[in-house]
Amino acid sequence: MHILDTGARVSAVRFPPVSNPPRRRYFIVRANLPFPKHQAKYHKELEAAIDAVDRACRLCIDVKRSLFSSKDKILQKNDQTPVTIADFGVQALVSLQLSKFFPSIPLVAEEDSLFLRENNLVSSVVSEVTAKASVGDDRLSDVDVLEAIDRGGKDAYTFCNKPATYWVLDPIDGTRGFLKGDDALYVVGLALVVDNEIVLGVMGCPNWPGDSFSDESNGTIMLSHTGCGTWTKSLQVSGDWTRRFVDACGLVNKARFCIQESQPWESLPLSSLFDVKTDSGDLHGNEIRLLPTCCGSLCKYLMVASGRASVFLLRARTERTIKSIS
Repeated sequence: MHILDTGARVSAVRFPPVSNPPRRRYFIVRANLPFPKHQAKYHKELEAAIDAVDRACRLCIDVKRSLFSSKDKILQKNDQTPVTIADFGVQALVSLQLSKFFPSIPLVAEEDSLFLRENNLVSSVVSEVTAKASVGDDRLSDVDVLEAIDRGGKDAYTFCNKPATYWVLDPIDGTRGFLKGDDALYVVGLALVVDNEIVLGVMGCPNWPGDSFSDESNGTIMLSHTGCGTWTKSLQVSGDWTRRFVDACGLVNKARFCIQESQPWESLPLSSLFDVKTDSGDLHGNEIRLLPTCCGSLCKYLMVASGRASVFLLRARTERTIKSIS
């Protein structure tokens, strides 16, 4: 074990990966953990979640590679929210992977299969999912994939008054970023809730940049488990897990800020006191550092939890009170 200075004010402790577990005939979990399993009560669930998110991110990469050369890759739901085959594919893939190991734990997600059925797009999703799923020798059928999607649909599970255990999935958080191009960040997010508490979470960002935004993007996968800290490793390049901490900076002019892409700096209260600088040059006068990245959706949590951003700023919504005239 050795301590590293990442150069980005992020403390890191790296452990070499443990040897891969024995291969199973049908279901192979490729993930390994950066801490002893006895320290993590839900280590089996965490390993399955890492493997599912890893596969889902690779599906996203493959779909996005052909996104702008194939019109049927881009869809639009009835509520005019842009959505892609990757959205449905990720939900099906994660649902299939988790149900193999934890069939009794329900999944709360976003999509249902009705849209695919109505628009004859089932085969496109099945093709993408089959290429990434670990289902042994048997090929997935259309029914397998559709049922996997519906397992996480809005009407798939009804909660009672007692605390429950369930998975929560956002297939692609930041769909607009997925559609925009290589520079916009998007995240596959998965968490396990037990008795109303989040006990573990895994996020994958396929186009996450390296230690600096000029580095080549290899993507990242981040995990967190109650009592075990937060860790990341490269998605597309094999390597060690790195322990992450939030930035300890307590001075405004030394901090690194990030904001939502849809929210200009001029709309925030701090803009009356500070100017922003987005490049790596020295700060002068009342300038502060604003990171040049899209920080909508779950990627803002990646930015702060990894220590890359010190603060995420969000303008509070104004509440309007309508008084009746008597």
